Amino acid sequence: MGLAALWLLAGVLAVRQAAAVLRLPPDERLTDLETWIGEEGVLHVRGSLYDGDSFTGTPFSGLVLKPLTRAAEQSLGVAWTFGTLLLVVVLGLVVARSLPGPVSRRTSLIAAPLAISLLVLSLPVRNTFTLGQTSIIPVLLVVLTVLPRTSGRQAGVLIGVAAALQPALLLFAVVLWLIGRRRAAALAGATFAGCTALAWAAMPHDSWTYWGHHIGGAGLGAPADSLANQSLHGLLLRIGLEGPVELALLAVLAVAVTVIGLRRAVHYAKDGQLLLAAAITGSVALAVSPTSWQHQQLWILLAVVGRVGRRASDRLVWPVLVVLTMSLSRTALLPDIEILGHIGYNAPLLAALVAACVVPFHSRTSPRWDDPEPTPVADPAKSRFAWVPLLRFLKRPLSRPNLMLELMLIRVGYFAYSWIRAHAPDERSVAEGHGDQVLTLEGWLHIDIEHWFNAIVADTGWLKDFMNWYYSTFHFLIPLSLLAWLYLRRPATYRWARTPLAFATMLALVGFWLYPLAPPRLMGLGYVDTAHGPQDLNNPDFGALTKLSNQYAAMPSLHVGWSLWCGVVIAIVAPYVWAKVLGILYPLLTTAVIVGTANHYVLDAVGGAAIVSAGFGLQYVLLGVGKRPREEAPALSASMGATLARARGLVPGLVRQRSGGHDDAEPVDAEPADAGAEPPKEGRARVERHDQRV
Repeated sequence: MGLAALWLLAGVLAVRQAAAVLRLPPDERLTDLETWIGEEGVLHVRGSLYDGDSFTGTPFSGLVLKPLTRAAEQSLGVAWTFGTLLLVVVLGLVVARSLPGPVSRRTSLIAAPLAISLLVLSLPVRNTFTLGQTSIIPVLLVVLTVLPRTSGRQAGVLIGVAAALQPALLLFAVVLWLIGRRRAAALAGATFAGCTALAWAAMPHDSWTYWGHHIGGAGLGAPADSLANQSLHGLLLRIGLEGPVELALLAVLAVAVTVIGLRRAVHYAKDGQLLLAAAITGSVALAVSPTSWQHQQLWILLAVVGRVGRRASDRLVWPVLVVLTMSLSRTALLPDIEILGHIGYNAPLLAALVAACVVPFHSRTSPRWDDPEPTPVADPAKSRFAWVPLLRFLKRPLSRPNLMLELMLIRVGYFAYSWIRAHAPDERSVAEGHGDQVLTLEGWLHIDIEHWFNAIVADTGWLKDFMNWYYSTFHFLIPLSLLAWLYLRRPATYRWARTPLAFATMLALVGFWLYPLAPPRLMGLGYVDTAHGPQDLNNPDFGALTKLSNQYAAMPSLHVGWSLWCGVVIAIVAPYVWAKVLGILYPLLTTAVIVGTANHYVLDAVGGAAIVSAGFGLQYVLLGVGKRPREEAPALSASMGATLARARGLVPGLVRQRSGGHDDAEPVDAEPADAGAEPPKEGRARVERHDQRV
C-alpha cells in the first residue's frame, strides 16, 4: 500500500506540473523559446539564433531543435510538455537503477517513485517545464553512462553529445580520463568536436557568434550579475567586482574548485559511487561556467545519494538540506534579512560548492556506510487503553536531534504556517459576521468583558505601553528561548514537548481557514487598537497592515496557545517553585494582554487552550507518550552497554594477584570456563561495583 501510494503521488505531481503549463495561454507558456514565437503564437526559426540574446544554447542544440519546429507549430507546446514529462520519468528510473549497491529490497522498490517525485518538485525541473528548456537532456545523457551495462564506447558518445549541448560538461571526459577510461574520454572529446563541427558547417554565422563572442553562453540570456545566474562569475559580479580583478579572481577560484571537485569525483567513481561522482562533476560545471541558470541546476539534486554523518540521526541532514534548497524559494529557506538574505539568494551556488568541495561523503569501504551509530530509542509506550498508541511501529528517539536538521524544519514549518495563515479566507463580511456570533455567545455566557477592559487599558498610559510591548515581544521570545533551553539541557523532554506544539499550530491553521474571525479592533464597535494604531475601516484593505498578514486569523489565539504550552512545560520541568508559578502566570497574563489590546476575544483564548490540550492529546493517542520522559535514559548509550557486556565476560579469564602492594589483573593459562559457569565471587563483586558506578 505504501509503494502504491508513492507511485500515485509521483503520478499526481507529474500530471499537475504538466497541467500547470498547459493551462497557460499559448503566448505565455514555454517563454524561453522566444526565438521561435511568432506573431501568431506558433514556434518557428528565422534569422540568427542569437539576434535577440534570448537563446542561450549552443549552435548544435539549435540545430537539433530545428526539426521539431513543425511539431511545435501544430501542437503549441503540448507535445513538448509531455515529451519533457517523459524525460523526467526516464531520468527518475535511471537514477533509481544507478544507486550505489548493495541496496535493500525496500530501497530498490521506493527509489523510482521517490526520485520522480523529487525531480518534479525541484525548481530546475519546474523551471524547465515553464520555460520550455531542454536542460534535462544532457543530464539524462550523462546519467545513462553510470548504468552497469553501459559500455565505454557508449559512455564516450553520450558524454560527447551532452557536452555539445552544454560545453561545461566536457569535465566528465576529464573524469573518465583520470579514472583510467582513456579510450572513452577520447571518444567523448571526438564526439563533442564532431557535433560542434557539424553545427559549424550547417550554421557558420551562429557558430562564430557563439564561440567567438559568447563562449560558454556568456552574455546570453539575463544579465550575468542577476540572481538567476548561480555561478562563481555571477556571484563575483553581484558583490561588486568587475573587469580584470574579477576575471583574475574568477580564474583562481574556478581552478581551485575544478581541481578539488574532480579529485573528489574520481575518488567516489573508483569507490563505485558513479552517480555521486556525476553529481559532483555536474556541480563543478555549474560553478565554473560563465552562466548557470536555474533549469541547469539539476546536478545539485542528484547529490542526495551521498551518505554523510557518523550517527543515524545525522543521515537525513544532507538530503533534507539539498531537497529544500532545490525545491523552495529563497524566502522560504531563509528570511530576507541582511546576511541570511544573501545566503538565500545564492543558495543553489553554495549548495553546489559544498557538494563538490566540502561534504565528507562516506566511502563504501567505510564502517559507517551501512552501520551508523544507532540512535537510542524507547519502545512504544504502554497505556491503560489497548488501542493506544495507534502508531505502534514508531519508536521514540531519546537522544538530542541534529541541530541543523531541527533549524531547517523549524524555518520551513514557520514559513508554511505564515503562508497558510496569509492565504486563509479573509472575506470581511464573513469575518465580521463571525465576530457578531462570538460577541453574542460571550454575552449569553456573561464573559463579554473586552470593551470594558480595552477602555481601561487605552486610558492608562503605563498599562497600554506595557501591554503593547508585551504583545509584540513575548509571543516569539519565550517559546523560542524555552525550546533552545530544552534542546541544550533536556533533549528527551525537548522531543516530548515540541510535538504537541507542532500539532497545536497545525490545528490553529485549520481554525484560521474554517472560521475567519474579525478581532475586536476591526469590528467598528468603539474598540481601541492600542498595538497597531487606528485603522481606516472605510478602506477595504485597512491600510498597509493587512498586506503583512491575514487580519482575520483570530480564532484560536496562538498567543494564548503558545504561552499555555510554555506554562505547562515550565511548570513541569522548572526546578524551583517560583519558576513554576511564573510558568502558570504566563498564559494568564497573555490572555489579559490580547483582550486589553483589542486583538482577541475571551473565546479566542479558550480556543488557544483547546488546541494545546488537543496537541498533547494527539501525541498521547498516536505515540502513547503522556508523561515527560526521564532524562537518564539517553545516558546509557549502546557503547556503554557493550562495555558492560565485555566486563561481565572478562571476569572468568582474570585473576587478581597482589604484587608490591598493587592489585593487578593478569591472564593465566587455564582451561576455558564453561559458558554457564559462575564467575568467582571476588570477580563477581568487581562487576557489581562497576555496574553501580555506571
